[in-house]
Amino acid sequence: MFDITLLWEARALILQGLWNTLWICFLGCLMALSLGLVLAALRLANPRLFGYPVACYVELCRGTPLLILLFLLYYGGPSIGLRLDAEIAGVTGIGLYGAGYFAEIYRGGFKSIPKGQLEAARMLGISPWQTLIRIQIPQMARLIVPPGTNQLIILVKESALISIISVDDLTKNATTLVNQTFQVIEPYLAVALLYWLMIELVARGGYALEKRLANRQPRPVAQQGANAHANG
Repeated sequence: MFDITLLWEARALILQGLWNTLWICFLGCLMALSLGLVLAALRLANPRLFGYPVACYVELCRGTPLLILLFLLYYGGPSIGLRLDAEIAGVTGIGLYGAGYFAEIYRGGFKSIPKGQLEAARMLGISPWQTLIRIQIPQMARLIVPPGTNQLIILVKESALISIISVDDLTKNATTLVNQTFQVIEPYLAVALLYWLMIELVARGGYALEKRLANRQPRPVAQQGANAHANG
């Protein structure tokens, strides 16, 4: 029989796990988004210099499970002088792992922009930096929201693996509760519900951002060139 009082009595343990899961996921995903953008920009800006290293990094992320990366950071790090707390190892692992996927998502978004727009921007004297900020990123953002949202959802779900390196997240605290009470259904159902709520928030946020960006039409390149000259 489902015992709701068990969850109420253990609410402090569950809420602590929820908080740790939230901030680790947030920082890890933020790192993945930022590093992925840097990698994609480097690869596109100078393919000869950065193309092969970034491509190798992407393939390494695709071919290596997140759990192995967490083991290397947390348990293998001390052997090379890198000592990370479990939480920091979790954030770093999620960030490094997700960056490889986001680098490809960003690259696909940049590649989908017609080359004619970039050539027109150069002819109008728009600097590369202004082209990136005013032309490429706004158009790329509309294209990458759906795959980017899906990748964020995957990272949130896979964050449950940080419990293996002794992070007191939702999964580990639920397991602790199971070991203490010998009740399996209630703790893990609560964890499943909380993960579902987090993922639903990410999905809803991505859908709202997609609608908002779709309603914002980019200005013509010629108009942007005139504005750039005026601002210069």
